[in-house]
Formats: sequence, C-alpha cells, structure tokens
Amino acid sequence: MPTGERLIASLPLAIFKLDPEMTIAFANQAAENLAGMSAHKLAGLPLANVVKFGNADLSKRVANNDGELMAPRASVQAGEGDARVLDLTLSPVLGEDGWQVLTLTEAGKGNNDQSEPDGSALRAPAILSHEIKNPLAAIGGASQLLARKLEGKDLDLTKLIAREVERIAALIDRMQSLGSEIPEPVAPCNLHEAIRRARLVVETAGAQKVNVVEEFDPSLPPVLANQDALEQILINLLSNARQASSGHEQPEITIRTRFASGLKLNVLRLGRAIQLPIEVSIIDNGPGVDPAVRDHIFEPFVSTRKDGQGLGLALVSKLVRDMNGRIAHERDDKAGLTTFRLHLAVAS
Repeated sequence: MPTGERLIASLPLAIFKLDPEMTIAFANQAAENLAGMSAHKLAGLPLANVVKFGNADLSKRVANNDGELMAPRASVQAGEGDARVLDLTLSPVLGEDGWQVLTLTEAGKGNNDQSEPDGSALRAPAILSHEIKNPLAAIGGASQLLARKLEGKDLDLTKLIAREVERIAALIDRMQSLGSEIPEPVAPCNLHEAIRRARLVVETAGAQKVNVVEEFDPSLPPVLANQDALEQILINLLSNARQASSGHEQPEITIRTRFASGLKLNVLRLGRAIQLPIEVSIIDNGPGVDPAVRDHIFEPFVSTRKDGQGLGLALVSKLVRDMNGRIAHERDDKAGLTTFRLHLAVAS
C-alpha cells in the first residue's frame, strides 16, 4: 500500500471516498469501525444505505453537494449502530471531477475533550468537606451499631450503608483535590462488576421502579481505571439517567458495553495517543438535557435541575480524564433517547 493510503487508513477519523454517484469507493479502518462493516463490503454501496442523517435538510445537502460542506454536531447513524453526534465534512477530490471525500469524527463539544475547566471553580466544593465529614462519620458509626442487632437482608443493608459511607468519604477527599494535576492510580478493573455495584447503589437509593436493560459483551477484557472513581462515574451517570427517565410512562435505562476499536485520545501530558476500545453507553428515555446547556454540561455549576449544584458531571469529566478516558453526551430527539458514552482503555 502506498504511504499516503497507509496514512489515511490509520487516521482515527472515518473517511469515505465517494464516486460521482455517491457510491462508496474507499473506506479507512475508522470508517469500517463506525459502519460495522469491512471496507470490502462497503465498496460499491450507496452512501445513503450506510450513513443516515437525522436532519432531512442535511441529507439533501450531502446528496447535492458540489463544493465544501461542513456540519458540526450532526446526528449521524452509520450501519446498524446508534445515532451519534459527529462533525461532518464533505470535500471535492482535487483533479477527479465529481468525486468527494466524506469525513466523520466525534463532535468536539459536549464531551470532556474540551479545554480543562477552571481549577478554582472545581476547588469550591472543598470548602464544604469538613462540614460533610462530621455527619458522615456519625452515619458510619450508626450503621455499625445497627449491624450488631440485625441479620439477613437487613444486615446486608447496613453493610451497604457502611460501604457507601467509605466511598463518599473517599469522594470528598477527591473533591478536595479536583484542581490537582496528579491523576489517581489506575489498575485492571472488571467493568461489569463495577456497573452492577453502581446499579445496586442507585436502585437501593431510588424509590421509583425503573426498568434497566443490560446489554453486555461478556468477552470484554478488564479496563484500566481507578476502581472507586469508575464506580463513582457510573453511579453519577445512572442516577442522572434514573432521574431523567422518571417522568416517562415506562421509564427505562439501557446499559450497553461493547468493543469499539478505532477511537483514540491524544493525551497531552503523556505526549501520545491512547486507544480507547471499551465503550459503555448509558441510555435513558427521559426528555434530555436542555439544548441551551448541552454544550456545557461537563462544566462546573451547570445544571438543569432546580435542586442541582452542577458538580456531578464536572466530577465525572475530571475522573474520566484522570484515567485517560473519554466521556461524551448525545441526544437523539427522533428516538427520544439520551446517551452518555464512556470510553476506556484496556488493561495490558
């Protein structure tokens, strides 16, 4: 393969070369991953059969394009996958009349690839830490006293309380160092065990029943993460999904895990790109995030809830960033679904 083709094949953004009839003539590896099909199978297929756009006007513009076209944050469904928010460019191929190159890449906003948040804002919760730790210690002591008098399922609940007290105490310690540049240590973690522990915490705390669907890939290897931080991330995302879907007649959350090769994250402090092939999607059928703040939901003190402090997703973003992962948010208004998509590295 010529050097130029090798470079194109290895790029992390999806690239489709289209002939004048808008038929796919070439697709790189990232395009294969996005569409869920090999380049051999994609070749010769009409683009409209493989890539669908949530906006009818954008579909027409792509089909009739004869120049440069850019569409940031477009709703795109490739192959049999879910609709995703992607940045799109469509450009003519120099010297080849009618031929075009389509590129699709993860949207640059609404995820934790954006600039680092202001550390001073994230350090604000540390002021409350001392006041929180005192009653927290009292709760932990009370659970220990109760454990001496209970048995069976009631005893299991006291153990859950004690475990949550320990986790929250560790969380407060983390909140005190949100502005720190030093990431927490990571190690191999069983992703599905972390999900189920987080689910247990959220379901125990919530009174309303919400249907939870697990679509797990049991073959996934351990991920490289901080165990406590990973559970905190999942608890926050599941709690938000539960609250968001609570107003639906049939509230439902889907937790999906899969292997999605091709995604890379450039980590400046490491000076290299990291592969993030493990994907966790938490999908709810709630009304979605207010469009006015969708591009800012991972920033501190941004919240659409009346009682929200706007710290949950800012903390999630920080914890994900510390373990060199990626978190993104997207909304499919047509399907009525909101997705938070977490990407993690494989433990070597």
